[in-house]
Amino acid sequence: MREALGMRAGALSSASWSLAGVRLIGPSKETALEEDHSPAPTTWNKEAFADEQIRGLVRQVFSTRLNPPVQQVVFSSVERETDVRSLCTWVGEVLAQEKVAEIAIIDETEVSLERSPSRTDFEAHSQYRSTPIRQLATSIHRNVWLVPPRSAGPDSCHRSSLCAYMAELRREFEYSIVAAPAPSVSSAALEMARFADGIILVLSAQHTRRVTALKVKNALGSVRLLGTVLSDREFPMPTSIYRRL
Repeated sequence: MREALGMRAGALSSASWSLAGVRLIGPSKETALEEDHSPAPTTWNKEAFADEQIRGLVRQVFSTRLNPPVQQVVFSSVERETDVRSLCTWVGEVLAQEKVAEIAIIDETEVSLERSPSRTDFEAHSQYRSTPIRQLATSIHRNVWLVPPRSAGPDSCHRSSLCAYMAELRREFEYSIVAAPAPSVSSAALEMARFADGIILVLSAQHTRRVTALKVKNALGSVRLLGTVLSDREFPMPTSIYRRL
């Protein structure tokens, strides 16, 4: 698994998906997370740094000290071009090393609640509803499952249907990580986040504008914002900035 994760980190970086940092948001004093006092790296290695950041993200977001605890989280990028599916798979693989639990990684990046479903979608949706989610999923590790996206159906965009789907994921898996489309593309991310334990926004260091990020944050409303992930950073950061992350 360690070697596979290293390969995945390299693949992400080569595809302009290098991780610059993770910022966790909002723990109360009673549930404050322990600070990382590990020394900053002396030799820059972006793959090792990205791996370190993902592990820190997993340990903090899924910490048993958080109240309420996080077992179902939605990842969504501010920019539609950002690949959150690979990030979610990476997070799921690391979580599998940290927890002895059944973990689902759900790809909803191509599902739009706004588009009109086709006849094929209706047929697939009917089959999806009558089949346990795990039977439709693909096992990629002993306790990690890839769940295909839901097909659009006559009620797939209704809040009640979406709530039932997220609840079913909770029943079948102890942890579920949802890769959602960008809010600018579909409202699916915000709708799913309302039924999940929170959302993590992925920002692009090269493309995301502050005003755009603030607009998305404001659109969250009462949704629990767990943190942000910064991508597309291709150079070493000064130690002072590293220690703030």
